Amino acid sequence: MNKFKTEIIFEDESIIAINKPSGLLSVPDREGKEVSLKQLLQERYNHIWTVHRLDKDTSGAIVFAKNEQTHRSLSVQFESREVEKYYVGLVHGIPTPESGSVDAAIMEHPVKKGVMITHKKGKPSLTDFTTIESFGSYSYMHFRIHTGRTHQIRVHMKHIGHSIVCDDLYGNGEPVMLSSIKKKFHLSKKEETEHPLFNRLALHAERVLFTGAQKQQYRIEAPLPKDMRALLQQLRKWKGQQRI
Repeated sequence: MNKFKTEIIFEDESIIAINKPSGLLSVPDREGKEVSLKQLLQERYNHIWTVHRLDKDTSGAIVFAKNEQTHRSLSVQFESREVEKYYVGLVHGIPTPESGSVDAAIMEHPVKKGVMITHKKGKPSLTDFTTIESFGSYSYMHFRIHTGRTHQIRVHMKHIGHSIVCDDLYGNGEPVMLSSIKKKFHLSKKEETEHPLFNRLALHAERVLFTGAQKQQYRIEAPLPKDMRALLQQLRKWKGQQRI
């Protein structure tokens, strides 16, 4: 039984855009044991072409082509960096400066499979970042990636010492607890243990802009998921009380 809901944010005769939930693979992995978004769409549309991917734990806007002509056109645009890709996310700490760019080549770790690192022998990788809002222990960030390397934002944020919240590959992976942002926190008598406020990768693909095969302009936007909205609400509520 499929536990994921596929929220369609845009569809026409050429493409379908989904607000992918965190925890769902974009395309089938090598093992093929887990369900993927592409498989779910193929069950409904029969023929679907992969244009780009999001990490399993990243939520947000992802686009698939519905015919070969569109697939070819969009694949060329993604490869030639003509597509504009924007993300939002929460990081640990407060980056200094508040905005800037990380220009650091990325390659796969020589020993740890599936883990990426910054290294001069890697592929050129460029990420722009801007701080939207700071909360002491955490900052809400806006990102634009000019290249599409595996785990690019996650690797680059680790590189500057501000890993993405709840990132178990490039950060400490620890969940956000109310006790960490509220000074006078006490468990209610009904509870024996504290439940996390947030416990998944705090990264969301917010917007993607590109040109269709017929030269039409697309601007695909994915609303922020409910869990991230709720976390931001709590951070704003207890702003100024956090442990730095």
